Amino acid sequence: MSAEGLTTKQMLEKVLNDLKKAGDIDGSAIITRDGLLIASDVDSSIHAETFAAMSATMLGAAETATLELKKGALDRVIVESKDAKIIAGGAGEKALLVVMTSTEAGLGLILVEMNKAAEKIEKVL
Repeated sequence: MSAEGLTTKQMLEKVLNDLKKAGDIDGSAIITRDGLLIASDVDSSIHAETFAAMSATMLGAAETATLELKKGALDRVIVESKDAKIIAGGAGEKALLVVMTSTEAGLGLILVEMNKAAEKIEKVL
């Protein structure tokens, strides 16, 4: 337990809750780099474990492609569909942060808040 008396899981859930308060975020998850779910606040209609595994696979493939092209380290992957955006990026060496938004959501504030959240996650893990 931390000095605040929170478990690691509670601290990570607080990071996700604070991130959601930033606005325009429908759900988010913290996952290991190999796709295991650590914490999430995705809607119960979404199978969080599958979402975590596929998000890690997507980011891993993008990292491999970027390295193969010798274009530097990957910052994030943004997937846009008709109904949503998925943004995935690193949160330290051990974890990834994945966020879902509506298609209308502005990315500027979300990316800033994701960077802040990623720093907090890295400190906790």
